[in-house]
Amino acid sequence: MNLPAEIADACAPLFGALPLDQTMHRLVGSRPHHVELVERVLEHPALTDRPELAAGLWLYVDDLDRSHTISQGIDDATGSYWHGIMHRREGDFSNSHYWMRRVAAHPLLVSHPELDPDGLIDQVATEKGLDSPALVERQRNEWMTLFEWCASQS
Repeated sequence: MNLPAEIADACAPLFGALPLDQTMHRLVGSRPHHVELVERVLEHPALTDRPELAAGLWLYVDDLDRSHTISQGIDDATGSYWHGIMHRREGDFSNSHYWMRRVAAHPLLVSHPELDPDGLIDQVATEKGLDSPALVERQRNEWMTLFEWCASQS
């Protein structure tokens, strides 16, 4: 991942224990894991007062409830993006579309239209519980791209 050094250092214990290619393997549903490790990582000074990164890290370990609580309190397009991802991952596709409509002008989507969050919601909904490798990879790429973007913002 392309992260600023202080963010990369803060997240290193989590990403070392749980590499990106081994996480978020389910498109819908969650079984939170590595919760204690995320709690410790979030104590790092580089991550304090960075709720957008915390919301992403909780999604990374499938803790949809904690991610939801945090993203719901971020009153901007980035918070709405994390919020929409969380609702997609819980299988609430209409609610996910609602939040993604609030994200349409997000700077990340302007520079990365291929992310197409609404299209991803529709594809996951069509899968009906199947975790196709191509969509899981797309989910991971979406997470990584948004997390990197958030980390790069001061």
